Parts: sequence; structure tokens; C-alpha cells
Amino acid sequence: MTPNVLAVYVGLAFALAVLGGAFGASVGTSHKRLCALISLGAGTLLGVTVFAILPECFAGLAWWEVVLALASGYVLFALVSKYVYHVCPACAASHFDEATTHRFSEIASVMMVALAIHCTADGIAIAAGREAQFANLAGGRVLDLALVLASCVHKVPEGLALGALLLGAGLTRGGVIVRVAAVEATTLLGGVVGWFCLQRISIGWLDAVVAHVGGGFIFLAAHAVLGEILKHHKALVMSSFGLGFGTVGIVTLLLRLH
Repeated sequence: MTPNVLAVYVGLAFALAVLGGAFGASVGTSHKRLCALISLGAGTLLGVTVFAILPECFAGLAWWEVVLALASGYVLFALVSKYVYHVCPACAASHFDEATTHRFSEIASVMMVALAIHCTADGIAIAAGREAQFANLAGGRVLDLALVLASCVHKVPEGLALGALLLGAGLTRGGVIVRVAAVEATTLLGGVVGWFCLQRISIGWLDAVVAHVGGGFIFLAAHAVLGEILKHHKALVMSSFGLGFGTVGIVTLLLRLH
């Protein structure tokens, strides 16, 4: 795995999240606009899972191994969300209300831990895609670029939501940006961990890691969209989600044709 390209990928994801956080800290955001961005990001995550991750993993693993790896990723994020805190501020934006922001000092530490787990997983996911291409897997190039696309699209509303939420909690704009950058820096950490670890594992285990990432993506997509459909802006959520999902489908198809 070449570290230079990986550094560009995780650096781009980190930068987009921080820019989103800075924008959220500066101007805030309406719930309707945030719903659209959340749903767009969720659509790309599910699209990558369906169009890039699953075809690659089913080609290299038995069906039960894929299911087990997917379940492990889903359950990990579900457990973190239930027992620590929501793993993604964008996906859980509707759960943050005025009472939550007023007691921010009580929940800041656990929220940062949960988001750090999520961002580390993002970095590992990008590294896994890069390693898949480097290992010359059948769909490695498609998987690599699709994971980068989904991660970067998802990072913008993630940073925007986190910045707006922290601003609403009473932090200064400078303090918000610093905290967003600190949390999102774990994306870089995940990239480093992936670079050191994934190039030392077999192709079978690499496929399992990718499927594990897909399970986490499924959780994030379902958690984001179902929460918003049941509460707000159903048509907006579905159209934005469909746009993200369809865009990834078209992109992966074009990459396979070339």
C-alpha cells in the first residue's frame, strides 16, 4: 500500500469534516438542510456497501462469512450508540435537543469517545479500500474509490452537525473548531492503523475487514434515514437518500466499465 495516496485520501476526509465543522460553527444550520445532507451521506454509505463492498466480499468469502462480518460491524456501532453515545452527530442530529445542549458538560467526554471510534473506523475503511486496490483484488479499484467518495460525502454533514451542535451547547466558535478537529483527527489515526495492519493480513481477512466496514455503513444509513423518516421531511429524506445511493451506483458502474 502506498502511503502517499492514502495520506491524501484520509487528509481530504479530515479536511472536509473540519470545514463542515467550521461552517456549522459560523452560521449554524437549519434542521431541514441538515436532514438533506444527512440523507445524502447515508445514501452514499449504503450505495458503497451494495455496489462495491458486497460484490467484492461475496467473490472472496463464503456467504456466511460475509454475513458474520457485516453483523460484527453493525453490532459494534449499535453497542457504542446504545451504551456510550451516538457514533455520528449527523446521523443522530434529531436526538440532540435543547435539554441535551444545556447539559453538554456532562456528556462531552462520552460523545467524543463515541465519535472517535466512528472516525477511526472511517480511516480504517479508507485504508482497507486502498489496500484492496494494492492487493489487486477483482473489484479493488472500484472499492477504493467508492469508499473514498462515501467517506468524504459523509464527512461534510458530520462536521457540519457536530459544529452546529457544539455551538448550540454554548462553546465559542474557536472552541468548536478545535474540538471538531480533535475528534476528526482520529480519522487520520485510523488511516495510520490501517496502513500498518492491513498490508500484513491475508486477502481473506482483508475481505472480512471490508465487510465489517460495510456492516457499520448499514447501521449508519439505517439509523440516519429511519430516524428522520419517522419524524421529519419524509420526501426530502427519501429524495436525498436516493440521490446519494444512485450516484454511487452510477459511479461504480462507470468504474467497472473502464
